Amino acid sequence: MTTRGRLTAAFAVTLGFAILYWQVLVKLVLDWYHDDNYSHGFLIVPIAAYFAWERRARLKAAAQNPSVLGLVVVLGSIAVLLAGILGSELFLTRLSIVGVVAGAVLFMFGWRHLRILAFPIAFLLLMIPIPAIIFNQIAFPLQLLASNVGAYTISSLDIPILREGNVLILANAQLEVAEACSGIRSLVSLFTLGLVFGYFVDKRAWVRVVIALSSIPVAILANGLRVASAGVAAHNFGRAGVEGLFHEFSGWVVFVLAFLMMFGLQRLLQRFVPASLPPPVSNPKTISI
Repeated sequence: MTTRGRLTAAFAVTLGFAILYWQVLVKLVLDWYHDDNYSHGFLIVPIAAYFAWERRARLKAAAQNPSVLGLVVVLGSIAVLLAGILGSELFLTRLSIVGVVAGAVLFMFGWRHLRILAFPIAFLLLMIPIPAIIFNQIAFPLQLLASNVGAYTISSLDIPILREGNVLILANAQLEVAEACSGIRSLVSLFTLGLVFGYFVDKRAWVRVVIALSSIPVAILANGLRVASAGVAAHNFGRAGVEGLFHEFSGWVVFVLAFLMMFGLQRLLQRFVPASLPPPVSNPKTISI
């Protein structure tokens, strides 16, 4: 296919995508704007685009073998889009975006290009909010876990406390670990940060996976410490000590603390399991004749 033909095909695909997904994309962006749990969604597409751009040399060198199976994937994804629209299921309509992108790459360029772009395309999944039914199943256990960690930490400081579910009862205050304080927000954001951080600091796939997965216990521990700090503040200053500026500021402190934990893990891995260096290239000796 000539360069003009590729540009025409790319324009046609982009135009068709915009027509199909305009309303879906507008609603998705509005959710990023209004839902603090997914405000990182604004960064996902630019970062994925960078990952794809970084692979430009490999893409240029790879042979183009368009596959008709890509068209099947695109049509199947559009069917998922229609099912989501008819069933008023936003998750399906948004999930179909990734399917259409993958199918379009396969249809226009082939399997090699799809394999090269697999990570940037899969990264786009992080921009899609979790379905409410799954979100609630995750958020409530995290509320209880954060309450438990917070209560244990407060009790270890010799501060009298009673925990009833997600409610912490102190001598002069009563704190409720609400859904917004469950840690689900920091968990989603930290997992995204862990993927990006691991990608840039180490080339080994297993190290990247470990750093990304470490965001789960790190988010739980950091949020538990946030609950504990709120309990200590409430013990010393009453309920007024945990409202307003403290509540907002503690969220940022916890996020920074969690990132420092992941950074410390990466340094430990680098120290105790260093990446193997390629053997040095020996320069041939010059022989005088």
